[in-house]
Amino acid sequence: MYCIQNPSTGAAKKQAERMRVAGFVKLSVVVVGFVLAFYVASQVFEFKMDASLGNMFARSAVSHSHSTKPPRYKCGLSKPCPEKHFAFKMTSGAASVVGPKMCLEDNMLMSGVKNNVGRGLNLALVNGKTGELMDTRFYDMWGGDVKPLIEFLKTIQDGTVVLIASFDDSATKLNDEARKLLGELGSTSVATLGFRDNWIFVGGKGIKTKSPFEQHIKNNKDTNKYEGWPEVLEMEGCIPQRSD
Repeated sequence: MYCIQNPSTGAAKKQAERMRVAGFVKLSVVVVGFVLAFYVASQVFEFKMDASLGNMFARSAVSHSHSTKPPRYKCGLSKPCPEKHFAFKMTSGAASVVGPKMCLEDNMLMSGVKNNVGRGLNLALVNGKTGELMDTRFYDMWGGDVKPLIEFLKTIQDGTVVLIASFDDSATKLNDEARKLLGELGSTSVATLGFRDNWIFVGGKGIKTKSPFEQHIKNNKDTNKYEGWPEVLEMEGCIPQRSD
């Protein structure tokens, strides 16, 4: 028995199938578009997040670096000097091995590296107005003669800043005249300075008061840091600039 299909019914089925295919294609396009849009958006968002995090960490690193790096002041002082003051830092000699050092306004005036220090008393003369180094000398107070030191002290002009540091032995050849001239620069310790004592001092010619910049430690076998010599002295401060 044969079944005869209605032509109109077959056409309707084909039309419905075409509509289903078209709908599926449209849906696929929408889904693919949504996925692409989502991917692009996520990549852009991730890039911005990475950039933001990178900038944030970079700023944090810079800030941390600035906050932890200690400031540096002239001559390595622990704090800055006020205006119209000269920053200085100095050390005495260490036994008979390491010579003294003197720094003023970040300029090393005397040191073993500069090869301008020696046993005895080391002196640096500085212009009290400009801070300019005028002269450096050292005088052997163990095996030398005190007369050249006395003559040199007599030539120092008013307004000159004088920095002095001991090395090895600073006092064996000192006499009353030399001590008096050094005392006129503002020292109080020079009157009792003895064999192998350590002494650092900053004063000036024409000073009206005793200098606040002075340290003195006696040679004492019971307290010496080094065999036969006391410990190294170190001093820093701000020297007022002469205005007249």
